[in-house]
Amino acid sequence: MCIKSKQQCWSVDRTEVIRSSISPVFSKVFTVDYYFEEVQRLRFELHDISSNHNGLKEADFQGAMECTLGQIVSQRKLSKALLKQGNTAGKSSITVTAEELSGNDDYVELAFSAKKLDDKDFFSKSDPFLEIFRVNDDGTASLVHRTETIMNNLSPVWKSFKVSLNTLCSGHHERELKCTVWDWDSNGKHDFIGEFQTTFKEMKAAMDGKQIQWECINPKYQVKKKNYRNSGMVILTLCKIIKMHSFLDYIMGGCQIQFTVAIDFTASNGDPRNSCSLHYIHPYQPNEYLKALIAVGEICQDYDSDKMFPAFGFGAQIPPDFKVSHDFAVNFDEDNPECAGIQGVVEAYQNCLPKIQLYGPTNIAPIIQKVADSASEEMHTKEAMEYFILLILTDGVITDMADTREAIVHASHLPMSVIIVGIGSADFSDMQMLDGDDGILRSPKGEPVLRDIVQFVPFRNFKHASPAALAKSVLAEVPNQVVDYYNGKGIKPKCLSNFESSRAFSP
Repeated sequence: MCIKSKQQCWSVDRTEVIRSSISPVFSKVFTVDYYFEEVQRLRFELHDISSNHNGLKEADFQGAMECTLGQIVSQRKLSKALLKQGNTAGKSSITVTAEELSGNDDYVELAFSAKKLDDKDFFSKSDPFLEIFRVNDDGTASLVHRTETIMNNLSPVWKSFKVSLNTLCSGHHERELKCTVWDWDSNGKHDFIGEFQTTFKEMKAAMDGKQIQWECINPKYQVKKKNYRNSGMVILTLCKIIKMHSFLDYIMGGCQIQFTVAIDFTASNGDPRNSCSLHYIHPYQPNEYLKALIAVGEICQDYDSDKMFPAFGFGAQIPPDFKVSHDFAVNFDEDNPECAGIQGVVEAYQNCLPKIQLYGPTNIAPIIQKVADSASEEMHTKEAMEYFILLILTDGVITDMADTREAIVHASHLPMSVIIVGIGSADFSDMQMLDGDDGILRSPKGEPVLRDIVQFVPFRNFKHASPAALAKSVLAEVPNQVVDYYNGKGIKPKCLSNFESSRAFSP
């Protein structure tokens, strides 16, 4: 069997050959880089190779299966029929299982104290602080952490601190760590007290509640003083590994991405019957609204098992009484605003255009609050089962900025992210405030966002690029936003063994 990447149409790797078996289980593991923000299309081909084979050219093609990497990881185990020439399905099927390679994203919490340190001051006691360095492969040392200074104390107890294992030891538990104790001086010329070497492997002994201690040695004193023993003792009182779960831990544990679309139907878009309108439906070329919707939706749909997506509109007068609404269902079914697949959203959008009157103003706070209500229900379950992504497509600067800021600050406490794509040529400079990249977004009352959950991009920046470039730009931050939310709440992924991985799969 071989696996191919559809984007470049190149062969990634091949399994071993299993002889005389109609139900082979291959041991070969394929390692593939995973990117949530990209559609990574894969093709698995199965070939029957005879004993005197000369490669795949002389092998019998048994069938192929095409999918995306997102489909595999979202289900953890994906089974599909093998298609023969002409895309006809036979009796054979293939099952692909995904597993994330473990990284070094965990954190460790450490706490140090010392006793009987050398006194370096004449009129008072030493003011000690501790520095920890990682010794790199080239022999250089990188500062990992510097404790606070404890004034006038030869037996200091420093505050505990957290550091990633990547920063501490590059993930290698036996990497040398150099620890140095100094006596702080206000002029910056700190006095050297002593040093010692250790490894994280040695530190881990303190995880069982034990205390580990090292002699703090001053090499100059060791040479000059005959009866020199040490310059004090440094004690590790706490060593605790904090597991940092990854985005794939949550996805493969059963977390679903709930994708919702909100579309701007204000009058500034222009009459949809006019070819100059941003809502004009060209028979051969999708408008910018559709391009953005499809580009982002194509990614998110792989992480939702039922492929049903709510779609809302705002800023239009809607039937039957033609009152302005800022959160109406595009399919006009307020009880069930969901559309079947991204194509269903496209069709609902196209069908509603002749039935509504574009109006205004451009208020997006109501739709953010609507999705936030659903996310709030999920938050109360205290489980990592649903994370909400709201895609807002708008052609102009919003008119309810104060309410929108309030809604975003509220939503930052929920399992939710907001993506805003600016359609058309309007001046979107005020929208950058919502993104939070240039500073912390605050509500009108001054409350800051708990997390940065908004990503804004103007579509015109990608007008001449591929749809994949737009999706990559707006979705790249989502995995970290998901992880930040659940880790911040102390919510672990659901146990994989408790998660039914054989969910119904919608192609």
